[in-house]
Amino acid sequence: MNRSEVLEEAGITGRGRSLNPFIIVPDAAGFIRFAEHVFGAQEVVQARTPTPSGELIHAELRFGDSLLLLADPQPGWDPRPGMLQLWVSDADAMIAAAVETGAIVVTPPTPFYGALTLARIQDPWRNLWWLYQPAPGQSDPLPAWEGGSDVVFRTLDEHLRHASSGAHDDIA
Repeated sequence: MNRSEVLEEAGITGRGRSLNPFIIVPDAAGFIRFAEHVFGAQEVVQARTPTPSGELIHAELRFGDSLLLLADPQPGWDPRPGMLQLWVSDADAMIAAAVETGAIVVTPPTPFYGALTLARIQDPWRNLWWLYQPAPGQSDPLPAWEGGSDVVFRTLDEHLRHASSGAHDDIA
């Protein structure tokens, strides 16, 4: 398979980009409210498709130039949360808004490579968000193996090990 088999912007006739992640989360409508409040996401209202019982079989959220597709689990479906990277202008403000609505901080804002600040949160639906904020002029930190901080890897590793033990099963 070569790169030309994936459509790029000019060849896409619908909404979205070449790759649009899709998550299945309980209370998808609640997730939409969370994403609108915390990230300023905008629901693509014409895409909202409820089942006769009112659960969402399809919805779309616009984050900048990208779409996140989502649905409620249907009978027999397991939730499928995501691991999502989002470029932001103010990670601290987003973290504060997320925490006040039930998210947990996994990685506090930390200098990262390429003049970036990286933070991670887990929302109440168990989606893990990588928040990347440009930090012009910030020098690259030393890697942990050269004596620098290990916070970026350590916090993710601890969180995922803890989550895989079932310790976060009470979320959503």
